[in-house]
Amino acid sequence: MTHLTTACKSGGSKSSGFTLIELLVVIVIIGVLASVVGPRLFGRADQGKIAAARAQIENFSLALDNYQLDTGNYPSGQQGLAALLSKPSGSPSPQGWRGPYIKARELPTDPWGSTYQYVSPGKMNKNWYDLFSLGKDGQKGGEGDAADIGNF
Repeated sequence: MTHLTTACKSGGSKSSGFTLIELLVVIVIIGVLASVVGPRLFGRADQGKIAAARAQIENFSLALDNYQLDTGNYPSGQQGLAALLSKPSGSPSPQGWRGPYIKARELPTDPWGSTYQYVSPGKMNKNWYDLFSLGKDGQKGGEGDAADIGNF
């Protein structure tokens, strides 16, 4: 028992902790890791937005196909994607409209906050429609993250 008491007394007299230099070394290592890993993670965020835009275009395409099955036509370019939310007026008159065809109160925007572009009849898909996002830069064309994302 005296041996345990002596061990505790001698162990308690040692001070523990990190020195300032050790803390600075750890902070520098964390900074280097963050500078190497950070840009790769931000690149993944852009890839996620591109994937989200593709998924939303696919959802719009399914809704447009349902609209076409009910009415016999796709919405005109003037009627646009709004025809998926409320019965449009104008030609072609959508006889048999059973919408709304998407579950939203207003049309979703692309991951960069811009509206999706709908062209009917399409320029890329001559007998169909073009549906696309202008991408990160909001301009037609572009490459990489700024490329247009669409059903073509």
